[in-house]
Amino acid sequence: MRPLPRLHAITDARILSRADLADRAARMADSAGPALAIHVRARELSGRELLARAATLAPIAAAAECALFVNGRADVAALVGAQGVQLGRGELAPAEARTVLGAGWEGWIGVSVHSAEAAREATAAGADCLLLGNIFESPSHPGRPGLGTEALRAVAGGKLPVIAIGGVTAERAAALRAAGAWGVASISSLWDAADPGSATLALLAPWLEAA
Repeated sequence: MRPLPRLHAITDARILSRADLADRAARMADSAGPALAIHVRARELSGRELLARAATLAPIAAAAECALFVNGRADVAALVGAQGVQLGRGELAPAEARTVLGAGWEGWIGVSVHSAEAAREATAAGADCLLLGNIFESPSHPGRPGLGTEALRAVAGGKLPVIAIGGVTAERAAALRAAGAWGVASISSLWDAADPGSATLALLAPWLEAA
């Protein structure tokens, strides 16, 4: 299994419908290479539509040696040769996803969690990594208080690498790394940035400086 990327670029239905989706993904991938994972995520889309978007992004990720994750659909991940599957509440358990992916699949199975208790349950269920959030208040979850860096520190003290999500900005990245985050995930800070390549490097900076 390849190392888990430090930066996770999460999509949603709006981003997946952008005319410049491939261009922005390529600019991020070229800047970060193996340090980047691109997540194909949109619960509103049908399996066929999600597969089409994943098929567009898969060669871009492969060319730069970055990872492709598919959220919630292990079958789509298997079809496009993704390196990761991200599972949320009410979706497949890690063991069920592995059954869909097949014995020969070598990749990451992440689970999205929102508390230390959920993190322990996901670890016991066989997750390879955790996506914890929202750490700070974010536009995608208006009115939902952030968990804060102390909650991140507690979860990051467990067995699995933790990716922090929710209100993540370049200015906050160093504090998240100091709290134990393996890496960070973002939507708007990457996909809506004026320069996606520069935004990618800015979010990765605390980990690049420590390398």
